[in-house]
Amino acid sequence: MSSGPTIIKFTSVSKSWARGSGGLQKVSFAAAKGEFVFLTGPSGAGKSTILKLCYMDELPSAGEVRVSGVSSLSTKRTEISRLRRTLGIVFQDFRLLEDRTAWANVAFALEVTGTHHKAIPPRVQKVLERVGLGPKMQAMPSELSGGEQQRVAIARALVNDPFVLLADEPTGNLDDRASRAVFQLLKDINTSGTAVMMATHDLDLVRNSGFRSLELNKGALVYDSSDAPLPEKEH
Repeated sequence: MSSGPTIIKFTSVSKSWARGSGGLQKVSFAAAKGEFVFLTGPSGAGKSTILKLCYMDELPSAGEVRVSGVSSLSTKRTEISRLRRTLGIVFQDFRLLEDRTAWANVAFALEVTGTHHKAIPPRVQKVLERVGLGPKMQAMPSELSGGEQQRVAIARALVNDPFVLLADEPTGNLDDRASRAVFQLLKDINTSGTAVMMATHDLDLVRNSGFRSLELNKGALVYDSSDAPLPEKEH
């Protein structure tokens, strides 16, 4: 576990859904700057819910989520918008714009945050080269493999220099070889100083990585592989 400052903190966080599945029950943990943390557990355990709470797409029903000093208890919509500009978010289904090239998909993430147009090309080129797609910048998503499309999605998430990358089953739609390549890329990103929180079903990946894992079951945090004991639940 990294000994850096805490950047994500859940304090007795509960989340209830109207449909009654995939919520959370008094989950408490903290993640540090530069740390790599896996979220594991069966479907519906609450992994995606934790990530949505991190980028405040959802707010907790009870308890507090703090991300980079922004609290779910007092945050305003404008503050959430600013927070999201400091986060990178990667989804299982890539979510690329099918009518735009790899280059244009990444550039779009800068355009919507108001980056000066002259600053966009060098940043896009740099990040696409970083993820190994320099030769395919002008390819359309339909011309790329699943692994390459996920690399575009990761490049898009990285182009704003996030302090943490949130990845929701980023290898879930990929074959084994592409999965390993994408995971290696995420490890490299983490080595460069970006914290990574990754939800996954791939337990072999988790076991062989040596990184911290948080296991969820039915909305409860049932295991934390770090040396620190689980926080006591509030009653």
